[in-house]
Amino acid sequence: MAALLQVQDYVNGIRKNDKRILAKAITLVESKKPEHRSIAEALLKEIMPFTGNSVRVGITGVPGAGKSTFIESFGKMAIRHHKKVAVLAIDPSSSINKGSILGDKTRMEDLAKEENAFIRPSPSSGFLGGVANTTFETMLICEAAGYDYILIETVGVGQSEVLVADISDVFLFLKIIGGGDELQGIKRGIMEMVDIIFINKVNEENLQKAKNTKLELKRALHFMPPKEKGWTVPILLGSALYHQGLEEVYDAISDFIDLKKKSGRFDEVRQLQAEKRFDYWVQEYILQRSKTSSDALSYEEFKKNASEMKSNPSSEAKKFVDLLLGKS
Repeated sequence: MAALLQVQDYVNGIRKNDKRILAKAITLVESKKPEHRSIAEALLKEIMPFTGNSVRVGITGVPGAGKSTFIESFGKMAIRHHKKVAVLAIDPSSSINKGSILGDKTRMEDLAKEENAFIRPSPSSGFLGGVANTTFETMLICEAAGYDYILIETVGVGQSEVLVADISDVFLFLKIIGGGDELQGIKRGIMEMVDIIFINKVNEENLQKAKNTKLELKRALHFMPPKEKGWTVPILLGSALYHQGLEEVYDAISDFIDLKKKSGRFDEVRQLQAEKRFDYWVQEYILQRSKTSSDALSYEEFKKNASEMKSNPSSEAKKFVDLLLGKS
């Protein structure tokens, strides 16, 4: 990691949307080194008054659904609407060095050239839910830099991906037309969390199949409890590659946000999301504390008992936490 800046230098650079400093600030927040974490915490505290003004869109779908193509086309369209767009593209991680292995920036070359766009590929580092563990904090930095739309592209790894809903205002599901049962492989959890569905890669040849898929999805949603009162999940058809149907998605996102704000749910949901981030970091810091100083030997001892199945792992964890908190 390059030489660290002073906290105020980071803040000034972020507020000016200096993309070089913006990238440095995100790298700082992603770092797990204690000396970096302390500066990152100070930085996040300073920028908090400038956060919260974006629309946070989580975008999910199976591999091959065209997420990157959709984000590039949608991002360029939003910029034409005079919006600034930040893309947090969460790549699958290498199991060896935890680094990003796909590099979404190389797959969004046109969007990357736009002055009002910022693309940040980040490794998921094995974190469940298809999002990196610092994606929420990275999002706050982008908001402080003045970005209107934060598009979060997830790995597309399965059921645990519903966790993306915990950091977004809108959950967009990309679907493609497949053979056989159109609903096969779609997890119930995702369907319960979805706010908008976009059936991608629709053309003249598969239009009827797309309409059939839409009908089946509509029937499936009929049996799901409504996520937001007064909102019927729209199922839209189009092609991100050929820029078809994107305006309808843009309008649906705007309508959904307006509905949530009028009902008071917008702020309520964001407060719940912030509370979940608090809970996550409590667990993270307890785990860090567990592995340091005088607690490290006890941690390894209880962990060894669990790994050798001398005792139930949950029991060993409870005994260790009781010991740790008792010391506090």
